[in-house]
Amino acid sequence: MDALSALFDALKKSGQSEGNFLGLLQALIGRKITRRSDGVLVSEGITWRELSVWLKKLRWDPEAVREIGVEPDTLPPRDRQRYWYSAITQAKVDSTAAKQAGDRFAQVLRDLGYDVA
Repeated sequence: MDALSALFDALKKSGQSEGNFLGLLQALIGRKITRRSDGVLVSEGITWRELSVWLKKLRWDPEAVREIGVEPDTLPPRDRQRYWYSAITQAKVDSTAAKQAGDRFAQVLRDLGYDVA
């Protein structure tokens, strides 16, 4: 999980995930990610629940859900894990639009030194 933590740190520092939230969700849930420099496996795809824990832990900007058409006020305000899980369930990460967003976000990850399958 250290490699996944490093990926999230790189994304937060670079700001590359802003405007790409649907792609971020789709890539982390549905794709295998490895670090290009040494081939370390970062993720083989994580569950919605695990991703919601990460977003809570990292204190991801709750306003990011607006990018996927979700109004933050409609989500559970006090429990951030439920907040993120609810947002992910409404994101339609299995849709064609999400796949296209994931393809675009895969390029962002490649630019940061990760390979996405």
